[in-house]
Amino acid sequence: MPEATTTGTPTASTVAQPPRGGAGPQIALHVAAMLFGASALFGEHIAASSTMIVFGRGLFSWLALSVIALAGLTGLRGAARVSGGAPWRGLSPTAALRLILAGVLLAVHWLAFFLAIKAGGVAVGTLGFACFPAFVILLEWPLRRERPTLGDAGVIALVCVGLALVTPAFDWHAGATIGLAWGVLSGAIYAVIALSNRVLGARALPLQASWWQCFGILLVLGPFAWREALSLPAAQWGWLACLGVVCTALAYTLFIHALRTVKASRAAVVIALEPVYAIAFAWALFGMSPTLKMTVGGVCIVGAVAWSGAMRSRRPAH
Repeated sequence: MPEATTTGTPTASTVAQPPRGGAGPQIALHVAAMLFGASALFGEHIAASSTMIVFGRGLFSWLALSVIALAGLTGLRGAARVSGGAPWRGLSPTAALRLILAGVLLAVHWLAFFLAIKAGGVAVGTLGFACFPAFVILLEWPLRRERPTLGDAGVIALVCVGLALVTPAFDWHAGATIGLAWGVLSGAIYAVIALSNRVLGARALPLQASWWQCFGILLVLGPFAWREALSLPAAQWGWLACLGVVCTALAYTLFIHALRTVKASRAAVVIALEPVYAIAFAWALFGMSPTLKMTVGGVCIVGAVAWSGAMRSRRPAH
């Protein structure tokens, strides 16, 4: 999830440049998708509560983004290109407050996502979250004041079929069902974040928005996580640092870099592979192989994500 991705979701307009060829941006985009997908593995295997995982991820992401911004201020060209300046400058207090509130929503999204992973496993949790395009479409209908297209209906139908296949059994006493429910809730919240970022994106650069949103995560979860943070073993802090720096800040930086030269429609297809990478990692590293039914459901959901992204990249702005 260009969680998210990741944090603030950059659009084609925020980093618009004429798309150019080359393998470098394509590789960066795939690496970003792999790192976003790997965050699910960290969520399952870090021995901490979901609240602590989200707090740690936000903390190390915020620190890493601060380092990138400071490096840009010292004159490093690569860092300056990504950061666009100091994130704490150039924003009105009202705009900064809105981004902090968006960070609170991001914290809830991440919390639901990691609860899904811990309850249902990597495959169920990531595929549940991946249904977010259906919620984006449902929320966009009243905003665009347009009748839904046949493509919109097709995306929603694919997501529904995929979710039905992913769930082993609709039993609320089963961890898979609970995990899928948390994953779907995570996707619904992410849809709200994606739509709100389109409004806020006109007033803030991508890294700037992410910096303030991570700061909002620290503010809202700090009072709930500090006791566990004091007793957390050093090894778990190390895993949290990897999650925040590598799977979030680095992945997001690569994503921004790739969007400078890769068409939005192609980027949407690659990022749709995030749950595929997550499931593949879980399979290769921990032997968590999905069932045939779950695989077919995953293909439906990933196809819906790619289809939705391609349609949105061709849709005129409103």
